Amino acid sequence: EVQLQASGGGLVQAGGSLRLSCAASGFTFRDYSIGWFRQAPGKEREGVSYISSGGGTVTFYSNSVKGRFTMSRDNAENTVYLQMNSLKPEDTAVYYCARRVVAPADWRIARLYDYWGQGTQVTVSS
Repeated sequence: EVQLQASGGGLVQAGGSLRLSCAASGFTFRDYSIGWFRQAPGKEREGVSYISSGGGTVTFYSNSVKGRFTMSRDNAENTVYLQMNSLKPEDTAVYYCARRVVAPADWRIARLYDYWGQGTQVTVSS
């Protein structure tokens, strides 16, 4: 059974940092690209970052997080990470990791991902 489990969210003050983890199981992890998405109350789900399969040599970030967030993967641990620095109140959302199955295409399109983690809440106070 394919599973993705996101963790690491919490409450942090503006300017602080958090590291999210997404632990995968039930499939050959290194064969798949992974994305992080987030959804704030009343807003659509948006793509935050993406990392390619294999060694994860290709990463993409939304303009709103570029320079502050870093995505990485550890294939030995079947886990991807999202290091979030200089957090802002507008980063407050539920963050989801997801497995991408359609390529090449715009990594920000949610329907290109087939399995999703349960989400982890990130709250940034001002």
